[in-house]
Amino acid sequence: MTPAELFLRRYRDFAAYNSWANRRLHDAAARLDDAAYRAERGAFFGSVHGTLNHLLTTDRIWMRRITGTGEAPTALDTILFEDCPALAQARREEDRRIAEVVGGLGEAELAGELHYRNSRGDPFVQPLSTVLDHLFNHQTHHRGQAHALISGFLGNDATPSLDLLMFHRETGLARPD
Repeated sequence: MTPAELFLRRYRDFAAYNSWANRRLHDAAARLDDAAYRAERGAFFGSVHGTLNHLLTTDRIWMRRITGTGEAPTALDTILFEDCPALAQARREEDRRIAEVVGGLGEAELAGELHYRNSRGDPFVQPLSTVLDHLFNHQTHHRGQAHALISGFLGNDATPSLDLLMFHRETGLARPD
């Protein structure tokens, strides 16, 4: 396998992990009552509701920058969906979109650069590979925040593992020796 093929495989694996972890997190969030779901808890985006909306908002922004298509909110704290089930459905759809886009990348695209403007309108250019690194790392960062908030309400035993190794074990990328 060439280095580029390894990177493409890695990003496809991250897209699959991203979807798996988001599904588990949204399933846990659905077990919260509305007051807990919306409770201001001091996280960067305040609540579970705010944090999960932020994740979808930023993915839509990045996917618009990468593909030139789709909705792109202008503010990072945009609340796209007030309803938890509607947000979870939109998350699943966006995760499918991410997987399709990443799955369709070839070596030339991965080696290319992305020209975009940030939310203030400042122009930037950077390798697409580092944009994908950011997209998946950003998801992990804020999923961790939402996970901590949900764990505070449901307890650790009722909150799912989002560990990458757990995903590997469940999907056969790792197995007992």
